[in-house]
Amino acid sequence: MTLATQPFRAFVLNKDDGGFAAGIQELTFDDLPAGDVTVQVQYSSINYKDGLAILPESPVVQSYPMVPGIDLAGTVAESNDPRFEVGQEVIAIGRDLGIAHFGGYSEYTRLPADWLEPLPEGLTLKQAMLLGTAGFTAGLSIQRLEDNGVTPGDGRVLVTGATGGVGSTAVNMLAGLGYDVSASTGKESEHDFLRDLGATEILHRDEVSAADAPPLDAERWAGAVDPVGGDTLAYLLRSTRYRGSVATCGLTGGIALTTTVLPFILRGVNLLGIDSVQCPPDVRAAVWKRLGTDLKPSNLAGSIATEVALEDVQATAGSILAGAVRGRTLVKL
Repeated sequence: MTLATQPFRAFVLNKDDGGFAAGIQELTFDDLPAGDVTVQVQYSSINYKDGLAILPESPVVQSYPMVPGIDLAGTVAESNDPRFEVGQEVIAIGRDLGIAHFGGYSEYTRLPADWLEPLPEGLTLKQAMLLGTAGFTAGLSIQRLEDNGVTPGDGRVLVTGATGGVGSTAVNMLAGLGYDVSASTGKESEHDFLRDLGATEILHRDEVSAADAPPLDAERWAGAVDPVGGDTLAYLLRSTRYRGSVATCGLTGGIALTTTVLPFILRGVNLLGIDSVQCPPDVRAAVWKRLGTDLKPSNLAGSIATEVALEDVQATAGSILAGAVRGRTLVKL
């Protein structure tokens, strides 16, 4: 049996006049979209955006049928691009993966060569997806904080939504760099988990999400990584210290932001937007390099991550949307 005729498994979303369906199907290479490089996928991961993709009325999927999975790691099976050779280990995150182009929940996929990167030094394929989109987003957030002057000696940094994929990796990365890390969560059962990652202070999420508050609070944070948004982001802006920075990278708390200009014009606070999907190639490469070195979480393969099979994707994605999953979830193909 040649590669071209070899069947393989994928988790596929279908939606038509007959309704919505999601489940494992057998595909062939003729079913794959156009691209320069065919990858045998070994690992993907489940992110909040993947949970949104699997909803029947998904706000993110642009066409059907679709194989979700916004990141992947694997080996090159076929290549029409000189930058990549058969057998080479590669990773891909963002772009249109799992949204408008078949993503990582498939034993094979085909991608434009520009979407791929060689596996960074210091990481295995499994470790790269233990980080995945969430870990990259956390690393990019920290890079942007540092680019805007935040250092370990400046004072406490706060990570919100700290038990999630972005939050948990950010806590562990920041602690590894020597920052004094506070973490917020609504899950009292996870305090020990966050302390094991390096948090020295745990706040309940109600403390960092009050909507009825003055336009400025006491200056408390040198910087923050915020995957939550909404009222939590408004709190961070009014409580960040003079010339501090807030990296905002998520919307689990909502997309509306009610604030004033006062944190910006009286304290010079920086609001840093973090986008891992269309991140420029040079920035992407620099962050991945750090993820294999000084930003590599110490608990990456331990308490941060769990591993599931392709059959478990739909149930786990639903749990992530419900806030019932901690850390990172790896999908082994």
